[in-house]
Amino acid sequence: MDTTKKPSKKILYAAVAGTVLAALCCATPILVLTMGAIGLGAFTPYLDYVLMSVLIILIIVVWVSYNRYKKACAKCEIDNRQI
Repeated sequence: MDTTKKPSKKILYAAVAGTVLAALCCATPILVLTMGAIGLGAFTPYLDYVLMSVLIILIIVVWVSYNRYKKACAKCEIDNRQI
């Protein structure tokens, strides 16, 4: 009976999705057009400060979650070989 189970990739997928979304908002005018359409166009000069810091934080989160997943998978494989 195998008591070890493979770790979930949900956190990794969520971090990658957040990073892609932040990069999309940084590189394209999607967020600027949306904020202008809902009446928050006055806040658009400050978006660079927020989005670039969010992008950097999310890249770090992706890196950390990938390393945790890789370490957990390596441990899972080692445990399975001992059985």
